[in-house]
Amino acid sequence: MKKFSQRFLVCVENADCDDLPRGKIYAAVPDKSAARSDLIRVVDESGEDHLYPPRYFIAISLPLEVRRALAKTKKKFVA
Repeated sequence: MKKFSQRFLVCVENADCDDLPRGKIYAAVPDKSAARSDLIRVVDESGEDHLYPPRYFIAISLPLEVRRALAKTKKKFVA
């Protein structure tokens, strides 16, 4: 299984997941139990965290300024 060491992910696949628009950036939530099941916990469009297959996302690096700005927002996903 590919581990995501970064906090932010971009959605690249959304089969049967209408609440995951492709191209959007999402916050990953660390979850060792989910990782053992080959899943990743992500805060989706509903503002709730859910489990998804890792193939739906690619981890991305964001500049420090962007990470800080996103940390200040109440929503945990980026439009």
